Amino acid sequence: MSARTVSPCSVTLRQTGETYVCAAGETLLQGMLKLGRRGIPVGCVNGGCGVCKVKVMRGRCLKVGAVSRQHVTAEEEARGVTLACRAAPQTDVEVEVIGKMQRGFVNLIVGSGPAAG
Repeated sequence: MSARTVSPCSVTLRQTGETYVCAAGETLLQGMLKLGRRGIPVGCVNGGCGVCKVKVMRGRCLKVGAVSRQHVTAEEEARGVTLACRAAPQTDVEVEVIGKMQRGFVNLIVGSGPAAG
């Protein structure tokens, strides 16, 4: 089975109910970062630090790289726990951030009016 998503998938963050879309082939973390959003904490982005640990509550993700067993044990993985930088959604998913969440999603939009000052 390919590690690539075949079509865009919706990702819902359980703590806030907010949703974003991962394009084909993107990990949960890449999809969020591309949109300039926050919520899932960001660390090394290569499976080594464990900062982006999430639990897949609904839907299916495919593992797309090595995950440090120091951060996600085999037992946790069997219960749906993974690192967002190493999981590509295969269906629409709902995830729960494990640990400290960054302040909700934020669209980084520059104001359209003249700059004050």
